[in-house]
Amino acid sequence: MAEETKSIEIKKETPLAEEKTERIRERRVYLPRTDIYETRDDLVLVMDLPGADENNVDIMLEKNVLTIKAYPAFERPENYTLAYAEYGEGDFERSFALSDEIDREHIEARVKNGTLYLRLPKAGAAKPTKIEVKAG
Repeated sequence: MAEETKSIEIKKETPLAEEKTERIRERRVYLPRTDIYETRDDLVLVMDLPGADENNVDIMLEKNVLTIKAYPAFERPENYTLAYAEYGEGDFERSFALSDEIDREHIEARVKNGTLYLRLPKAGAAKPTKIEVKAG
């Protein structure tokens, strides 16, 4: 009996910065890995931005597109040379299209130890409502 083979298509992720934008800084741009989870009242994004802090992260919301950019500053100790690097140095950029279910006025962001926590509260109409079931 002949075995059936299936082909799997793998899509390569590319940073959005390559799409018709011109960079001013001569650094690589990385697409940061992001965890997205949903609670009853919010969408939460947790994004790894090594080397970034609250002073070098920009978050913009324009025309339903949320864009996060980070420009970490990497400092090298004097009189030392780099023997091994776990990851390359560069900027981070990622964009997300938002639906009308997000309350744009109450979005919150904080950075701690190179991790961005972004809370996107759901608008009133998007929150689930429990419907009471009555007998009879």
